[in-house]
Amino acid sequence: MRIVTILVLALLTPTGLALADDNSRIVQNIIKQQIEAFRSDDGETAYSFAAPGIKSAFPDTQRFMEMVKNSYAPIYRPGNLTFGRNASEDDGRLMMQELLITDRNGDSWQAVYILARQDDGDYRITGVRLAPIRDSAI
Repeated sequence: MRIVTILVLALLTPTGLALADDNSRIVQNIIKQQIEAFRSDDGETAYSFAAPGIKSAFPDTQRFMEMVKNSYAPIYRPGNLTFGRNASEDDGRLMMQELLITDRNGDSWQAVYILARQDDGDYRITGVRLAPIRDSAI
């Protein structure tokens, strides 16, 4: 509820709207660049978008790429991608971005990226929650 309240208040002011739009574009661009790096097996570039916490859990590019290949295959080799909803918290320091993916097998996935603004001002990916989208039709 806090995220929704903050997002609504930010969007009600012209400055908040511009900030939210700018941050959304920045975050979406980071995600696009990382996915392009995955598609071309450019581990160094893909790894460069990871936050320090991810890098401490996967201290080198090879381990990071293996984790992505094994646990995030729809992101590693996506078919179609569409950006969905996004939200910010803590005056834009924390951004959440939904990504809807259709993998190469035709299965649908929802990825929710969490990015945090680092001390240098750049956003880095702190985590991704990936879940299949189940057909709700009966």
